[in-house]
Amino acid sequence: METKNIGLRGIEVADTRISNIDGKQGKLIYRGFDILDLARHSTYEETAYLLLHDHLPDKAELDEFSSKMVEARFIPKQMQKNMGNWRKDADPMDMLQAFVAALAGYYDEEFSNKESSYDRAANLIAKVPTIVASWHRIRNGRELMDPDSSLGHAANFLYMMSGEKPDRELEAVFDVCLILHAEHTFNASTFTARQVASTRAHMYSASSAAIGSLSGELHGGANYEVMKMLLDIGDVDRVESWIEERMDRNERIMGMGHAVYRTYDPRAQVLKELSRKLAAKTGQPWFDITERVEQATIREMKRRKGMDIYPNVDLYSASIYYMLDIPMDLNTPIFAISRVAGWAAHVIEEKFAEAAPKPALYRPKAVYVGKDCGPQGCEYKPIDLRA
Repeated sequence: METKNIGLRGIEVADTRISNIDGKQGKLIYRGFDILDLARHSTYEETAYLLLHDHLPDKAELDEFSSKMVEARFIPKQMQKNMGNWRKDADPMDMLQAFVAALAGYYDEEFSNKESSYDRAANLIAKVPTIVASWHRIRNGRELMDPDSSLGHAANFLYMMSGEKPDRELEAVFDVCLILHAEHTFNASTFTARQVASTRAHMYSASSAAIGSLSGELHGGANYEVMKMLLDIGDVDRVESWIEERMDRNERIMGMGHAVYRTYDPRAQVLKELSRKLAAKTGQPWFDITERVEQATIREMKRRKGMDIYPNVDLYSASIYYMLDIPMDLNTPIFAISRVAGWAAHVIEEKFAEAAPKPALYRPKAVYVGKDCGPQGCEYKPIDLRA
């Protein structure tokens, strides 16, 4: 009997202490803390520490961790020089995947204990934004910006991109976005990172593989597709007809629906209000169009199929990044800038599990449904005798 490809949905493959999703209640928990509380009170640096260390830091711990991150922001000049040899229209995710893997050639990745792995994690989290910002400057023929040690993680990235320090409001908006995207249990890219780590490959390889997984439009690339949709609609008065035409052709409305949540994605709740705030600040129409897309899709899905559907994290994040003047093709790399903290936490957990037996190499079983020529197998014929 043929087994359908269900993408491992509902299959429990490992224990984790890092995060949990309650899809029915619309809750996302990082290490026991509700994401809504972290978005309201925390910073990305503090959240990254929490994901890695399983507790919120005290002041001394946060200061030490933040200092390590600041010191680790620089990437080798040779790496930036090598970026200049790439085609300037290369996909930023391909660039990011390649240069994250290349970090292993510059930094000692030999770590045999859990403590040293935390330094590698801080190094990686700090460098991914610099790689993305450097590529953005290089491909546009602009002078590279060195990291600013006086700025926090979120503000420094925006500064290295634009060359100007962001105001506090924009910094706060972007910082919350990073918190919301930092971790999401065994999604496609995180499972990829853990699968690679289960072979005892190092953190840079696992993260590079995760970036490859994230690049697909059904995962991290979805917010890019959302912004393309918003630009195509262009005007709030065109939303209903646009949605109806797409649904008449059974086409997917990007940013709506989720594989796990059966109610409102809690991250989308926060992002919706951030998008509303930025639209009021900038005078741009993207929040109004996005909100109308949400309303029209919910209404049409209920009318046509009797189903409830809700926004996911991508629907409102697309307009936020656009209003922050971030190029659309950097939406997914920014996802990686945030999620690398979660990947690193999972790699460490995969390699140094304490509460459960040490994980085994991931090796799922497939059901073969291909050609069957009987017990003896298919007869090999020389090429001249083949039909």
